[in-house]
Amino acid sequence: MASKRFKKLLEKTSEKSVEGIEKLLLDVKKNCTSKFDESIDLSFQINNKQKKNEINIRTVVNLPGGTGKKVKVAVVCEDAKAQDAKAAGADIVGGDEFIEKIKNGEMNFEKLICTPSMMIKLSKLGKVLGPKGLMPNPKLGSVTENLKTAVSDAKSGQVEIRNDKDGNIGVSIGKKSFKDDQLIKNYNAILDTLEKEKSNNTLKGDLIKSTFLTSTMGISYKLKLEKNI
Repeated sequence: MASKRFKKLLEKTSEKSVEGIEKLLLDVKKNCTSKFDESIDLSFQINNKQKKNEINIRTVVNLPGGTGKKVKVAVVCEDAKAQDAKAAGADIVGGDEFIEKIKNGEMNFEKLICTPSMMIKLSKLGKVLGPKGLMPNPKLGSVTENLKTAVSDAKSGQVEIRNDKDGNIGVSIGKKSFKDDQLIKNYNAILDTLEKEKSNNTLKGDLIKSTFLTSTMGISYKLKLEKNI
């Protein structure tokens, strides 16, 4: 059952026309009436059902305006690289003993990075890490020798873009407290990434069918894209 606050939002936006990001940010922020710093989120519906193949998007994008979230990053590496990982800002660093802890269900982190040589051992934990979306992936930059860059990206504003089986992609572009230009920069970075993904896949027509903008406790507004993807 909808709350009184939510019903009032629906009344105000029942006849809202489709607008661009700059105009809609004003409306979405006005709807952020809860006591906490609400997240500003994008929702895409992509054209993933093709006759010859199904389009699956899975990539990462570095948001220039950051995410406003603190991400707990863990690194699995050789002892010789442990100091590099710690210096880069990793919250947890370990080798074989850490892998055993993960195997036993100890996963108090939100992002896992590892070196290529340790990935051989870590890959055996697919059933543990896979369902939680924590398995490192070389295509996403989380299996690498360059731990400094990987940890820095994960900490400073890197997000994963991935569609579900129905073609939906959900991603945050920041918080209500962010300046509009921060949110718009993040939005543009996501569109640029999706544009590249479109060029990397063989598909007919547009990749994106529809886009909506909302906040954590707000309602969705249909968003007019500023570029054809």
